[in-house]
Amino acid sequence: MTNQGRRRVVKSLGVAGGLLASLRARSLLAAAPVKKSAADLVPLGNSGIKLSRLAIGTGTHGVNKTSVQGRLGINGFAELLCHAYDQGLRFWESADQYGTHPHLREGMRRVGRNNVVVMTKTRATTADQMKADLDRFRRELGRDYLDIVLLHCLTAEDWPRQMEGVMEVLSRAREQGVVRAHGVSCHSLAALKTAARTPWVQVDLARINGKQASMDSDPETVLGVLREMKRAGKGIIGMKIFGAGKLTGDIDGSLAFASQVDVLDAFTIGFASTDQMDQVVAKLPVVSRG
Repeated sequence: MTNQGRRRVVKSLGVAGGLLASLRARSLLAAAPVKKSAADLVPLGNSGIKLSRLAIGTGTHGVNKTSVQGRLGINGFAELLCHAYDQGLRFWESADQYGTHPHLREGMRRVGRNNVVVMTKTRATTADQMKADLDRFRRELGRDYLDIVLLHCLTAEDWPRQMEGVMEVLSRAREQGVVRAHGVSCHSLAALKTAARTPWVQVDLARINGKQASMDSDPETVLGVLREMKRAGKGIIGMKIFGAGKLTGDIDGSLAFASQVDVLDAFTIGFASTDQMDQVVAKLPVVSRG
């Protein structure tokens, strides 16, 4: 081998060694422990919205315009919301059927109307109902815009056909700045799979925990659908983290699961007292791998 040939080989080995070292460094960086705290401000998919990792839910056993949180009274629950705000929690989750819009309005009056992200949900099935809900929701919340509006509790596989008029109203509302992002809350695997392949869905609220408690399917199946959503840039928020109360005996495990899965931007938990909230917040940060 000539000297020039040797130099070329040495140079090639040096470049290859450098690339290998770079790849190893990247691998170590990707696997580095990451602390995930309740108050972390995180992007919600490609929606342009940033919110706290933990949302304060307002719909524990929420039906017929009432919930555990609503029964605390407007002032009582507003105090709990203010406590959440003091903990750095800037994401509040509601729905029309919970009857908690007035409670959130009072909470926002105390902390600043534009200082939190509010997500609510509608059961409208027609364009006219959706228009009426947008006006009423803004009145009830005391805002001229809505951060996130979801179609609530979808179960049918062909829900986009059934909800076409509602979706068109929400699309126009987003274009006009009345709504910042829209999406769905699913309560069946078929509806969830449809949401994953529907471009209109910007945000999905999904039932997910590690024990298949009050879920649409087994965790790995659900996670597979949510990973498809994630690749499409959709924002994903987890609910039923404690399996509708069935997993409260394993708070640590449930929080670790929600924090470490690779698909959730945020997750929502309903609290009825500051003690409950402080217990969960204290158990975060959870150390996650990436």
